[in-house]
Amino acid sequence: MTDSEHPAGHPADDGSGPALLHGDAGPSGGDGVAGGGALSAPDEVAAAAISASNQRSQVVDTETAAEIGTAASAERDSADLVDEERGTEDAPEDAPEDAPEDAPSVVDRPGGGGSDKVFAVAAAEVDAEREVVGVPGETAVAAEDPAVEDGVTYGAYIPRPTPRIMAIANQKGGVGKTTTAVNLGAGLAELGYRVLVVDLDPQGNATTGLGIDGRNFELSMYDVIMREAALEDCIEPTSLKNLFVAPATIDLAGAEIELVPTFSRELRLRKALESVIEDFDFVMIDCPPSLGLITVNGLAAAAEVLVPIQCEYYALEGLGQLLRNVHLVQSNLNEGLEVTTIVLTMYDARTKLAEQVAEEVRRHFGNKVCRNIIPRTVRISEAPSFGQPITVFDPSSRGAIAYRELAKEVSGGTP
Repeated sequence: MTDSEHPAGHPADDGSGPALLHGDAGPSGGDGVAGGGALSAPDEVAAAAISASNQRSQVVDTETAAEIGTAASAERDSADLVDEERGTEDAPEDAPEDAPEDAPSVVDRPGGGGSDKVFAVAAAEVDAEREVVGVPGETAVAAEDPAVEDGVTYGAYIPRPTPRIMAIANQKGGVGKTTTAVNLGAGLAELGYRVLVVDLDPQGNATTGLGIDGRNFELSMYDVIMREAALEDCIEPTSLKNLFVAPATIDLAGAEIELVPTFSRELRLRKALESVIEDFDFVMIDCPPSLGLITVNGLAAAAEVLVPIQCEYYALEGLGQLLRNVHLVQSNLNEGLEVTTIVLTMYDARTKLAEQVAEEVRRHFGNKVCRNIIPRTVRISEAPSFGQPITVFDPSSRGAIAYRELAKEVSGGTP
């Protein structure tokens, strides 16, 4: 190899060799080769090998970078496509562009999603039954904004004259029937009305909730219904003035079966109340959480039905069945029976669901729904363990105030 083919210090390696082969400052300060002379044959072979290796490394690095760039680009394209598909699915075609940011989602509505259907079915069931039981079909204005037409204020509860016999019924358990019977009765007694609470529940919770020990009386509602004992002999006074109770025992649980072959079995309680109705302004009948013969006795004896409704999801479920039973009793046993009062209980102001249930109930029942709502409080739950109404146990509590206001609304004020 001649000097004309390869100038000194620049072997045929296209400039990709190590620094010492490119004229960088070498140990001798020349063009990268000691003395600046031509490379020997072994040196030329070594330089060529190094150059070929570097070329292969550059090719591999270029190909790897190209592969990585292609993969990253494909991943970004795939992510963009997924985002576009999700955006198309989530946004309805006719959604308004100026929809408020705080609009309620599906989960904000009662039940959310599929549960909404159950709530709608329950509401439709109530719609189908309310007109035949005396509940108006028109939608009444909410109590907070009453409308006056022909001298009648729609949306405001309208009390009735005394004496009043009210059956507190709802076949769903745990909605506040006994609590309402005891505390509403106590609130009415504080206003000066004479109140009798008739305990028809075999559990006897209204009896113990008013401080009556089951071992301290001889006659109970079982004796009145099954043995035709006089109701006045069964009545017990409570610690609160004007408030009395006709106690119940577990024996009432067997009365459902014992009443089956009995003549005029549905009218036993009505006949018993005839002798004492003139002595009381209000008779509150606490019915058991069922639709059996004991409840039918309570409905047949009453002129009005008070329905406590818990402010939770299943508030309306099964209410249509209760209205059907009321209609059957109205058609066959008690023509004057009417659903007059709906009380919203266990209201938790922290949840939007409670507010929505209350609105739904008001929309269906109009001015049958009392304006005053009973809140969910621990003090109301604690009062029965002391054998006292909430108005006595904690007179200044939210529960006591709510039941006092409810008593004023139901009665129309002091006698």
